[in-house]
Amino acid sequence: MPELVLLRRARIVSPTSVVQLESPLQPLPESDSSNTHKWTRFVLLSDTHTSTFQVPAGDVLLHTGDLTQNGTFTELQTTMEWLYALPHSLKIIIAGNHDLAVHRKWYDDNWRRKRHKSKESAEAISDLLKGPRARASNVVYLQDEQYKFRVHEGGKEWAVYGSPWSPVFGNWAFGYAKKDAEALVSRFPRTDILLTHCPPQNVLDLTNSDTRAGCAALSAQVQVLRPRLHVFGHIHEARGAYVHLWDGAETLGAQNATQLDVSDNREDEDIPGTVVHLPAGQQTVFVNASNWPSGPNTWRNWEKVEVGGPAVAPIAVDLLE
Repeated sequence: MPELVLLRRARIVSPTSVVQLESPLQPLPESDSSNTHKWTRFVLLSDTHTSTFQVPAGDVLLHTGDLTQNGTFTELQTTMEWLYALPHSLKIIIAGNHDLAVHRKWYDDNWRRKRHKSKESAEAISDLLKGPRARASNVVYLQDEQYKFRVHEGGKEWAVYGSPWSPVFGNWAFGYAKKDAEALVSRFPRTDILLTHCPPQNVLDLTNSDTRAGCAALSAQVQVLRPRLHVFGHIHEARGAYVHLWDGAETLGAQNATQLDVSDNREDEDIPGTVVHLPAGQQTVFVNASNWPSGPNTWRNWEKVEVGGPAVAPIAVDLLE
């Protein structure tokens, strides 16, 4: 399948969106002269696996799963205490395949196989995600459901849908068989923001073993839904961003040049600080927000990258209401 080869960019700019992949972040764009159209900053996390690190300020925090490494209560508590303390006015999260105890049906049948010393309490896990502390800290946990919110008084009402599922790979939580994929994603409603743990097939889904591990049914559904923003993770090594213009001219597909071993020796060479400008038009911002170092993101400037560090820092997406 044809695909775009993405050089590493610090910023991707269009009239209605700004994507920043490198820190420090630049300020929000200015609103129009009438102040009727305002910008909202979304700060994106994924695959933090119980690690904690500095997160830049923004209006809304989005986390697309793998909150933990082994899915224990203690690990989830560590992550949630970190999220509770972050200053963002709203924090919307989903689970991922590593968040074992969150997927109760799977966990009840498999907790011994994952070497948990004892079975985690369903009530305690739920309390961390949706209890009083979570609510007081403006944390919203989504599991196959939609949530609506406003950032600016009298401004746009945003709709976000979150789903933790991924194609089956080994014995992990929230897995679905290929035969069930279409039925699952067909339930996704039209929404401004789509949060899934796994990527759509052929969009920032290339593994270290050169497999495109995204979901084909999800890719097809995204082309119907066309959300403003689709955030995912799961495939750590494919971290990056791609803005797709729905003008019919390009096939939906994009991978990172560093993974495809494409030379950067060209006029628009891959250098930090480079900005790419896109024209106006209906678009979807796709972001693999993984914060876990892997593949080409394991090293930066000859130093090993830490979780959430350079090369895998939180990505910010500014959207115009």
